Amino acid sequence: MKLNGKIFKLSESVSVLDFIKDKNYNADRVAVEVNGKIVPKAEFEKTTLKDDDEVEIVCFVGGG
Repeated sequence: MKLNGKIFKLSESVSVLDFIKDKNYNADRVAVEVNGKIVPKAEFEKTTLKDDDEVEIVCFVGGG
C-alpha cells in the first residue's frame, strides 16, 4: 500500500477506522482519501484497505 507517498506493507485487509487508530491518528481530525476518492467519516468502519491501495491521510490542526 502507498500511504502519503511512502510504501507500507499490509499483512491483511483492515478497515480505515482500525488503520487510523493503529497509526495513532484521531479519527475526528483527519480526512482520508483511498485511490483518489474521499472516504466520508461515516464510511471509515465499512471501508476496507488492501495492500494495493493508495491512501492519503491529512490531519486537521487548530490554531489561531
